[in-house]
Amino acid sequence: MSPASAVTTSQRAAQRLALAALVLGALAIAFSPIFVRLSEVGPTATGFYRTILAVPPLWLVWRFRPADAAPRATGIPPLGVLLIPGLLFAGDLFFWHLSIKYTSVANATLLSNFAPVIVTLGAWLLLRERITSAFLVALLVSFCGALMLVGASFRLGGDYVFGDMLAFTTAIFYGAYMIAVAKLRGHHGTQEIMLWSSLVSGLALLPMVWLMGESLWPATLQGWAILFGLAWISHALGQGLIAYALGHLPASFSSLVVLVQPVAAAFFGWLWLGEGLQPLQIAGGVVVLIGILLARRAQLKQAA
Repeated sequence: MSPASAVTTSQRAAQRLALAALVLGALAIAFSPIFVRLSEVGPTATGFYRTILAVPPLWLVWRFRPADAAPRATGIPPLGVLLIPGLLFAGDLFFWHLSIKYTSVANATLLSNFAPVIVTLGAWLLLRERITSAFLVALLVSFCGALMLVGASFRLGGDYVFGDMLAFTTAIFYGAYMIAVAKLRGHHGTQEIMLWSSLVSGLALLPMVWLMGESLWPATLQGWAILFGLAWISHALGQGLIAYALGHLPASFSSLVVLVQPVAAAFFGWLWLGEGLQPLQIAGGVVVLIGILLARRAQLKQAA
């Protein structure tokens, strides 16, 4: 086997591993709506605990990482570099939770899932990724599936306008977060990015909890267990796997695969919360998955 062929094989193996991590990460964050629904504290306080309780396990992973996994940048990360993802993710959580108060859950879900559009535009402008027409078709198919997933619950205009704007702002913040992580992955390890971004997000959300007048203390041990599950499963594991994948896969493609999350969330809601699934929603989930498969096919064709 020639050296060039060996490199290609190694790259393909790394991409397959990253794709598996991306899907698992999306499935892990799909649990977050269930945790948020069951949380005994307010939505902003829940977002605070989601990030700050993830810091200890993330620190352990960073502290005891293998020597060959150490990031190229050392020392205290400069302000405005590793801090940016944390501020963007804090904005994502704050506006997402706030939007639910002013619009329907269906509207908030759909409009926040505009993030792949934001990421695709940012990847083209900032990361210099080549966006093909086949990928744009896959993006359109997936978004149509997302629209079917929220079904007849989606409403336009009226009292929902302000909440809809907040939900779309969520998509902007999360899209910018994914672009920032993809950019930083060229110089920093997954563990370092996740540790600092989670710490910054938690510190940024804490004063927001006070401004929103929310209580910080769960009433029961079960309430604490829910917050730890949100922090360790959905954030540390889910977002950590997505951050890892962004170092090996195009940001535009990665953001599209993350649309597995609302599909899985709908399934988990049916399984554990007894929320009904309509035929249109099931069909929408299938269409989203078809769009992701089309995007993967377009990515492989472009790589070839």
